[in-house]
Amino acid sequence: MKTPADEGLEALKERANDAADLLRLLANPTRLLLLCQIARGECSVAELERDLGLRQPGLSQQLAELRQNQLVKTRRESRSIYYSLADARVQVLLEALHEALCGDPQLQQATRPPARMAPAPGESARFARIER
Repeated sequence: MKTPADEGLEALKERANDAADLLRLLANPTRLLLLCQIARGECSVAELERDLGLRQPGLSQQLAELRQNQLVKTRRESRSIYYSLADARVQVLLEALHEALCGDPQLQQATRPPARMAPAPGESARFARIER
């Protein structure tokens, strides 16, 4: 009989490649900034260029990557193209990243793993000793 933990692990195994691909897309600083800005609300290319200080060629390349991977969608209005999020998972991940990295510093300190305690006297020497 499978436990809920076993089922969760099986689901993760089935989706591990998808998760890794999504995280790879978020791992680029420019794409991450673009997604953060777009997550705040629909943005035109000109707004993204101005607000993030990005040059058109690099901006277009990164937006194309996000479009090809269906993380953003476009809407044309006259001569302007507007971008918005197309994948709800991105919003969830961005919120988690923001909370973990940009949230309340006291909360971050409280949830950080404790520093390792110094070994007891003689313990490190025993660990480092090479027996022959």
